[in-house]
Amino acid sequence: MDLEKFFDTVNHDKLMTLIGRTIKDGDVISIIRKFLVSGIMVDDEYKESVIGTPQGGDLSPLLANIMLNGLDEEMEERGLNFVRYADDCIIMVQSEMSARRVMRNLPKFIEEKLGLKVNMTKSKVDRPGGLKYLGFGFYYDSRAHQFKAKPHAKSVVKFKVRMKQLTCGSWGVSNGYKVQKLNELVRGWINYFKIGSMKTLCKEMDSRIRYRLRMCIWKHWKNPQNRAKNLMKLDVPRWAAFKIAYCGDQYARPAHNGWLQKAISNKRLTSFGLVSMLDYYTERCFFC
Repeated sequence: MDLEKFFDTVNHDKLMTLIGRTIKDGDVISIIRKFLVSGIMVDDEYKESVIGTPQGGDLSPLLANIMLNGLDEEMEERGLNFVRYADDCIIMVQSEMSARRVMRNLPKFIEEKLGLKVNMTKSKVDRPGGLKYLGFGFYYDSRAHQFKAKPHAKSVVKFKVRMKQLTCGSWGVSNGYKVQKLNELVRGWINYFKIGSMKTLCKEMDSRIRYRLRMCIWKHWKNPQNRAKNLMKLDVPRWAAFKIAYCGDQYARPAHNGWLQKAISNKRLTSFGLVSMLDYYTERCFFC
C-alpha cells in the first residue's frame, strides 16, 4: 500500500494536534510549526507551504511516523501483520479474500481519520513473489519452506548500469580511481541489501566487474608494443603476448583471453585494491 503524495499532503493542523497530545513545550511546538510553514523554492521563486512537510528535511521522517502512528495502531488492533517504512507499507494476510477486505476497509480509515489518500494505482493485492519493496524482491525457499528477501531485478539493473558507468573506457580518470568508486558502490550496495540472499548474484557481478576492469586496463596500455611489454612483465610468454597485443583495436575480446586473465588475475586485482562483492557480502551477511 502506497500513500499518494504523502509528504505533499500532510495536514498541518492534524499533525500539530497529534504532536500537541504528547509535547507540552510551547517552544518546541512553535519550532515545528515554523519548520512546516517555512516555504519552498520552485524555479527560484519562493512559495508558501500551507500543506505537507518538506521532502528531504531532517525532521520530515519523524513527523511522518507521528502522523502515521495512528495507522500503525489501527492495524495492530485489527491483528494485521505489517511492515511500514514512511508512507510505504506491506500488510501480510493469509488469503486473497482477506487481502481484498483490507484493501477495501483500510483506505477509508486513512482518508477519514488521517486526511490522507491511498494511491490505488501503486497499491495492489499480490503474492510475495510479485512485490517490490524498498528495492527488495521476494522468493520462496523450498528448503526452508518460507519466503526470503533478495535484491529486486530492477535494483540489480540499476547496479549494473552504474557499474558500467564506473568502468567506461572513455571515462578519463585513472584505473585506481575507478577501483575506488567501484568499491564505494559495492560496499554501499551490499550494506543495504545484506539481509537478502544473493551469493550467486555476487559471484556473477564479481566476474563482470573484473572483466570490465581488464578492458579498462587493456585500453589504458594504449598501443600493441606497450601491451606486449606489460604482458611479458606479468609472466605471459613472448609469443602469446605479441599474439594478443597485435589482435587489433579491440577491448572486449582480449579481456576474455585466458592469458590476459592469468596476467591480470583476480588475485592481482585484489592486490590493486578491488573489493570482492562475494567476500564482502559473506563478511557482512547475517544469514551466510
